[in-house]
Amino acid sequence: MATYVIVGAGLAGAKAAQTLREEGFDGEIVLIGAESERPYERPPLSKEYLQGKGEREKIFVHEPGWYADNDVDLRLGTKVTRIEPAHHLVRLGDGSRQPYDKLLIATGAVPRRLPGPAYYLRTVDDSEALKRRFAEGADVLIVGASWIGLETAAAARAAGCQVTVVEPEPTALNRALGPELGALFARLHASKGVNLRFGTAAAEITDSGVRLSSGERLTADLVVVGIGAAPEVGLARDAGLDVGQGVLTDSSLRTSNPDVYAAGDVAEFFHPLYGRRVRVEHWANALHGGPAAARSMLGQEVVYDRLPYFYTDQYELGMEFSGDIEGHDEIVYRGDPESMEFIAYWLRDRRVIAGMNVNVWDVVDDIQELIKSGVTVHPKELSSG
Repeated sequence: MATYVIVGAGLAGAKAAQTLREEGFDGEIVLIGAESERPYERPPLSKEYLQGKGEREKIFVHEPGWYADNDVDLRLGTKVTRIEPAHHLVRLGDGSRQPYDKLLIATGAVPRRLPGPAYYLRTVDDSEALKRRFAEGADVLIVGASWIGLETAAAARAAGCQVTVVEPEPTALNRALGPELGALFARLHASKGVNLRFGTAAAEITDSGVRLSSGERLTADLVVVGIGAAPEVGLARDAGLDVGQGVLTDSSLRTSNPDVYAAGDVAEFFHPLYGRRVRVEHWANALHGGPAAARSMLGQEVVYDRLPYFYTDQYELGMEFSGDIEGHDEIVYRGDPESMEFIAYWLRDRRVIAGMNVNVWDVVDDIQELIKSGVTVHPKELSSG
């Protein structure tokens, strides 16, 4: 009987285990997670759960009994110390060894850290710790006008906290969306009373706040750092697998070793639409990448070509984004961005490469089909609908 081991008990790993069973795999499935909680979804941690609007049980991928009912050996609080592809086994923190026939690496990513006393938002424990501090009415200083930083700012303001955001870029989300759309998010947060400090970096985090690169000191009751995440590639690198920005895979999510696969935040997979490898750190990639890797492990013909997709909720703004803005040379709007109800299209050579719908719903499929088609469009066609 074959044994499939999944290292990483997050959304990608849990959905991979589910898919293996749904596709008829009757061998042993071992799902190994370093956290003590069973697999859960991370987006609520910076959105509704952080704001106290969601119940704890709703964040989990499966009901508590699902793993036993489906004969999935879920090992929580278990650290994998080494992967040995030549011997088809993984070594665990307690000194034991777990053999495998095929292995999925779904270790995700971890927040990039700064020295000094700060909060981070990655785990359910992180979210609950911040929620408690927000409820106390703490003065909050957030380092990084990233998605996670801005969602945290929105949650803190909803709780009535005073919030300051420090960001070295000239506006919010500058790298993710560019200056035009980034400035729109900055104006939204400013209108809600967030103190935005752009063009300056946090040089030092102290017990009383932050010292900026200019030398100015900002005081706060707590500092939250949201400056991106780094993929957990250490196990893969030590195992001799090819690693770049993430664990390198082909379009079927197979790594440089034929019996090892990677999915979710950690995978840098070849995307046939872009003709290059991409790494996507968002919920949808874990949701769909885990099942795709499972099918690939089963020997099915798999081409993982889903477009990057993510969403955010901040105050009264809801947004969905599809595609990749890299190399764009034009932005076209349908609707007025200042109204907070519009669609933005990023174009390169008159072809749509990305789209973002803000408070406009049920259009994601159309936007993604337009991106995939590669057809040449006239800007007036997009702006007029």
